Amino acid sequence: MLWIKALHIVFIASWFAGLFYLPRIFVNLAMVEPGSVAERERLLLMARKLYRFMTILAIPALALGLWLWLYYGIGKGPGQGWMHAKLAIVVALMGYHHGCGVILRKFTQGQMQRSHVWFRWFNEAPVLMMLAAVILVVVKPF
Repeated sequence: MLWIKALHIVFIASWFAGLFYLPRIFVNLAMVEPGSVAERERLLLMARKLYRFMTILAIPALALGLWLWLYYGIGKGPGQGWMHAKLAIVVALMGYHHGCGVILRKFTQGQMQRSHVWFRWFNEAPVLMMLAAVILVVVKPF
């Protein structure tokens, strides 16, 4: 099981790297001047490749997490509220990941109207979710 835990941590860290960086590309995309077609296309290419790669990384991260959850039976019985809260964060992260895909499609179609400032704030969500998840797993406050 230690191998499963180790791989789970590696895939989670790798997935988060994408969740941290893709919104930074969105910041740059939101700042592209209307006539800068080459810059826009280069950033879109980077964003599409990163989104595809982070999706590939998310699948084993989630599968290994499910394996650990089922193997250890965590979440059953008293004192396991932390796991329910962590699972809620995982669902929120999956929603955030999906939302990044929606945003990418809107950028690709030229329909994104949000400012670079909005994306700077949007970029902070995975940091806060990771902080909360790590605290829940390590401290197990409830």
